[in-house]
Amino acid sequence: QVQLVESGGGSVQAGGSLRLSCVASGYISSTVSMGWFRQAPGREREGVAGITSDGNTNIADSVKGRFTISRDNAKNTLYLQMNRLQPEDTAMYFCAADASRLSSWGLLHRGWYKYWGQGTQVTVSS
Repeated sequence: QVQLVESGGGSVQAGGSLRLSCVASGYISSTVSMGWFRQAPGREREGVAGITSDGNTNIADSVKGRFTISRDNAKNTLYLQMNRLQPEDTAMYFCAADASRLSSWGLLHRGWYKYWGQGTQVTVSS
C-alpha cells in the first residue's frame, strides 16, 4: 500500500504562483510513476502532469509552459510548480502513483494509476 498526502494548495490571484507537494509513504517501490490530476466541480478529473522515477515527463497542453512537475526520490516527494495561474486552473488537485513505468500517454490518464491522495484545493481569482 502507498499513502499519498498533498499540500500547498490555497487561494491566489490570477498571475500568481503556487507549489504543490505530495509526500508518499508505505511501499515506496510502488511509486515508479507519479502524476498530478485536477477536478473542477461538474467536470471530469483530468491529467495535468506526470513523471516517472527515471525522469520521463508529460505535461498537459493546457498548462504547458506554466506548470512544471518534478520529484525528489530521496524524499519520496512529488512537486507541481504552478506559475501564471488563471481562474480556469481552479480545481481540486490530486496526486497519484503507480508501480508501473507508464508511457507518456499513460502518465496523463487516471485509469492507469492505482494510488490516490485526498487532494488539495487551488482557487484562482480574477
